[in-house]
Amino acid sequence: MKTEHIEVVDYDSKWVNDFNQIKGEIEDVLKDLVLAVEHVGSTSVPLLAAKPIIDLDVVIDQNDLKEVIFLLENHGYIYEGDLDLKDREAFRYEGKEHLRTHHLYVCPQDSKELKRHLAFRNYLRKHPNIVKEYGKIKKEAAKLYPNDIEKYCMYKSQIIEKIYKEIGL
Repeated sequence: MKTEHIEVVDYDSKWVNDFNQIKGEIEDVLKDLVLAVEHVGSTSVPLLAAKPIIDLDVVIDQNDLKEVIFLLENHGYIYEGDLDLKDREAFRYEGKEHLRTHHLYVCPQDSKELKRHLAFRNYLRKHPNIVKEYGKIKKEAAKLYPNDIEKYCMYKSQIIEKIYKEIGL
């Protein structure tokens, strides 16, 4: 499968501010329907090389999903369904040029995907030696497969599986 050019860069402390800006807009739109907005993915781990794309998990009560979808769709987000991952709803967007490129997901608070994202992030935050190794592998993958996301992901899969095993997933 071909994709846009894959770029992995050194950690940028500005990613925290980028996350907070996106989080603020989401909270303004969804108000009290938001239980939490979690910065997940590689940009959420200090010193980890990453594709400069912010991943966010918006945590909600499952009963509020239809209203959340409606509100987000009225603010430039396009609902894509669960993309074959149960309890994680994906959104793309238009007209958000003022924000860092991001992936927005909405998860109920008991979502296995949410728990997996948080466990992976939290493990990496506590293991700088793994962060260094994982970052190196990600850079190698991007260099070897700059236009093939499937091969990029396959190249990283061994270390990801090692981390999942460490955290019991």
